[in-house]
Amino acid sequence: MKSDPTYLLRQVRVLDPVSNTDQIADVLINNGHIESIESQIEVVPEPATEIEAEGLVLGAGLMDIYSHSGEPGHEERETFSSLAAAAISGGFTRLAILPNTTPTVDNPATVALLQQQLQTLKLPLDNSLFPCPHLQFWGAISINREGQQMSELAELAQTPIIGFTDDRPLENLALLRRVLEYLQPLNKPIALVPTNRDLRGNGVMREGFASMTYGLPGSPAVSEAAAMAGLLELIAATQTPVHLMRVSTRRGVELIADAKARGVPITASTTWMHLLLNSNAVKSYDPNLRLEPPLGNEEDRQALIEGIKQGIIDAIAVDHTPYTYEEKTVAFAEAPPGVIGLELVLPLLWQQFVITQEWSALKLWEVLSVNPRLCLGQQPLSCQPGQAAELVLFDPQATWTVEIKSLKSRCANTPWLGKQLNGRVVRVWNGNQ
Repeated sequence: MKSDPTYLLRQVRVLDPVSNTDQIADVLINNGHIESIESQIEVVPEPATEIEAEGLVLGAGLMDIYSHSGEPGHEERETFSSLAAAAISGGFTRLAILPNTTPTVDNPATVALLQQQLQTLKLPLDNSLFPCPHLQFWGAISINREGQQMSELAELAQTPIIGFTDDRPLENLALLRRVLEYLQPLNKPIALVPTNRDLRGNGVMREGFASMTYGLPGSPAVSEAAAMAGLLELIAATQTPVHLMRVSTRRGVELIADAKARGVPITASTTWMHLLLNSNAVKSYDPNLRLEPPLGNEEDRQALIEGIKQGIIDAIAVDHTPYTYEEKTVAFAEAPPGVIGLELVLPLLWQQFVITQEWSALKLWEVLSVNPRLCLGQQPLSCQPGQAAELVLFDPQATWTVEIKSLKSRCANTPWLGKQLNGRVVRVWNGNQ
């Protein structure tokens, strides 16, 4: 069997939140593993590819805990190949795909079919620089859009799914209680969306001064808080661990902080868009800013940022949601909610929070790499000798323009289209791939 090439990175900035180290060092990668990290490596094995990495950042591969695929059912939006290419070019070596494909991932036969498709996956990229990421699927909790009937959860749990979610509110609390009790012994992660759709109504942006000013129906923050309060009571009663998805409000952060202090077994994530923008951005009426949950008011955004700093919010999710040009080029209130993001998250968050010293570089890597794995009950990757080389090399100074031709995703539904960004992934290692 042919061994993997040997690489020597000279004077790269090595980030490892697991050991809480941020250092400049030489890094030797050999046969798919990190062989050595030293201030200076004198003896270089032959043959080895040397990379002058001064000014570059090396860290463990990122993980996105929930994003959407077009395939199967909507390949015009995204295929597994284009999704994987977008993920790996953004530094995400692992990606969990939500189950709301067509067909829905709600039975073992569908899981087997999808796994078979992934085995033949090929990327439209240079595989020496960007190997294929690890793709996994969530299994659906219920088998219809009304959420009134459970999937065959025990059968699904025997498949390679990463865990269970419906990617939508499960508002029948009696059913939800049974789900939590039933899933507890199956030892699979559960992710739930805290939203009360009756309270949300037809809101398309966060309720407040901005929604009144822009003349758009408002979705009140209490639609999240009320649903979350009910969820937290059920989780406390059953003691079944749950991950709370798409947290977007100040009150949501407060409820999570209180629940964690009481020992309720929860983790939580917000999306990158809710950290970067607030409801005032909607004044452009750009349909790419139509999200679910909607962008919060500034007090919500600041609470989420502080929640990340304090560890109340464990992880940042991409929630990559591709839509075609035709689907998104409609009036704001009629646009389907969601944006792409796999290729944009790392550079935008680095510029917004690391460059400004709002967060440390270690904190950003923690919430994009370490904590997503912990939220799913997985061992985090570390950037230490002896570990598998599942690594991302990032250039914070690289400039590029977000254009259709520069994106690997099939879709370009993003408010950053046409804008210049600083920061781009230049190379990825993915273990023994």
